[in-house]
Order: sequence, then structure tokens, then C-alpha cells
Amino acid sequence: MKMGIIVRGLMILISPSCRSLDTTSLKTLGERIREKRKALDWTQEELAGYAEIDRSYIGGVERGERNLTFTVLCQICSAMRCDVAELTKGVPPLP
Repeated sequence: MKMGIIVRGLMILISPSCRSLDTTSLKTLGERIREKRKALDWTQEELAGYAEIDRSYIGGVERGERNLTFTVLCQICSAMRCDVAELTKGVPPLP
């Protein structure tokens, strides 16, 4: 089943495979953030404080429910003192 959205009068179709790829990528990224946070022995609340992001947002990111912006990803990486590439290598997976 294809889903579509209308953007300025044009119908843009979104295939189910694209949606699952996004979900998979977000879950992978969230798992990596959680692993890094736990390696630092931080709670979600501590990471949120250091990154200046709401704690519930961090929880959503770690569960792969949030499509975070590059700016937010940079805030998280800066707080954890890691490179963006460290968390995003291989995301999304190449066909």
C-alpha cells in the first residue's frame, strides 16, 4: 500500500519500504545513542541536561520514535563528546 502527501499541489507517493527504512535507521541510531549514554554511566535525565534537551525527547530518540534534526543530533554528540560519524556510520544501510 502506497501512502501519499500533497505538497504544493503535487502528490508525492511514499512507498512502505521507505517508511520502514526510516524506522530502522532511527531505531539503530537510538540504540547507538543509548549504548553510548550507558557507557558513560549517565541517565536519560543527565544526557538531556548536558544536551539541553527535554528528557522525554531523549527517551523518544532512544526508542527510534523521534526523527531528530541534525542540530539536535549535534547537541547530543557534543554532550557525549563523540563525533556524529561515530553514531551514524552505516545508517542508513546501503542496499
